[in-house]
Amino acid sequence: MLATTITLAFLTLGTFLILQQPVYGKNPRGKRLQKVEQSPNYRDGSFQNQHPTEVMRKDASYWQLTKDFIKKPDNNEPSAPIPSIETDLNKLNDSLPTIVWFGHSSYLIKIHGLTILVDPVLSGNASPVSFFGKAFAGSDVYKPEDMPSIDICIITHDHHDHLDYRTIKELHPKVKMFYTALGVGQHLEDWGVQTDKIVELDWWDTHTRPDSVSITAVPARHFSGRGLVRAKTLWAGFALNVNGTNILAGGDSGYDTHFKEIGERLGPFDIAMLECGQYGNDWPYIHMTPEETYKAALEINTKVLLPVHWAKFTLALHAWNEPIERLLKANENGALTITTPLIGEPIVLGSELPKQTWWREVDVKVATVLP
Repeated sequence: MLATTITLAFLTLGTFLILQQPVYGKNPRGKRLQKVEQSPNYRDGSFQNQHPTEVMRKDASYWQLTKDFIKKPDNNEPSAPIPSIETDLNKLNDSLPTIVWFGHSSYLIKIHGLTILVDPVLSGNASPVSFFGKAFAGSDVYKPEDMPSIDICIITHDHHDHLDYRTIKELHPKVKMFYTALGVGQHLEDWGVQTDKIVELDWWDTHTRPDSVSITAVPARHFSGRGLVRAKTLWAGFALNVNGTNILAGGDSGYDTHFKEIGERLGPFDIAMLECGQYGNDWPYIHMTPEETYKAALEINTKVLLPVHWAKFTLALHAWNEPIERLLKANENGALTITTPLIGEPIVLGSELPKQTWWREVDVKVATVLP
C-alpha cells in the first residue's frame, strides 16, 4: 500500500512538473480572467457550447480507443510524400484575394494590401510530444521564416494543432496584431507577445480596425485546453469583412444550428474554410463528418468552400484521404464550389480555382471507405 501511494505521488508530481513547461501555456488570470468570467458563455467555471456537448460519447470505450490508436489502420497515413508547391509568399499579388493553404488548418490570406495568417502550425508537429501528431512527409514545407510580415494573425482556439508554441515564439515578432477567442491571449502573452498586440473576442463580438476591416468571432461547437483542464478558454470561428470581401475562418466545430445563424447574420461569404477531417464515431459532436461539412457550407451560404483540417496530421482513425473523397461524394450534384489546392498552391478568388484530385496520385493503394 505504501509503495502504491509513493508511486502515485511521484506520477502526480511528474505530471504537474511536465504541465508547467511553457508549451502547455497558462489559463487566463487577472484582467483576462475577469473578462472570461463576465462572458455569458462561461458558466460553472468553464465555457459552454450553445447546446449540451460531450467530448466523447457516453458509451465510448477508452480502452478500445487506446488500442485503436496504438494499432492504426495502414491507410491512416499516406505511404508516399504529400506533393506541395513552394510559393514565394512575399511576392503574392493581392489585386484579387489570394489564399495559400499550408495543410491542416493553417493558411495565409493576401487581400487589399493586408496579410492575414490563420492558426499557424509550422513546426512539423501538432502535439507537445514528438511521438504524436507528426506532419506527413512532404506536407511541412513552410516554416515561420517563410512567412512575410503579418498584419493580422487569427488563433481560433488553443489546441496544439491550431496554436503551436514553437511557431508563435519564432513568428510573433513579424505579427502586428493577434485576434483570438477569450482567454487564449494568456498563452500568447506568456510566450512573449506584447499585451497591446492581442485582441480577445467573445462570440458575436466585432472588432472594427482603423483600416475598416471588421473581425467577428462566431460560435463553434468544440472545446479547449492544452493540458488536463478543459474549457478555461473559448473556441471560435472568425468572420472577416475586408473592403466588402467576406471570409469565414471556421476553426474547429461539430455540426449544430450555429452555422445557419452565421449565414443569416453575416453571410453570404466569398470563401469559407471549414474543417473536414479528424472526425470519429467516439467523438461525434466536436468534429464534423464530411457530409456535415457539406451541409454547414450550404447553410452559411458560401460561394467557395476550402476544406481544411486534413492532409497534414493524423489525429483520428479514418483513412488520410477519406475526408476529401466523402466531401466530393456529398457534392455530386455540384451545389457547392469546392477548391482542392495542393499545399502551397495559391487560390485566387475571381479566377479559375484549383480543383485537381492530387491526393489520388499520392498512394493508389489507399482505400477510401465511402458510406
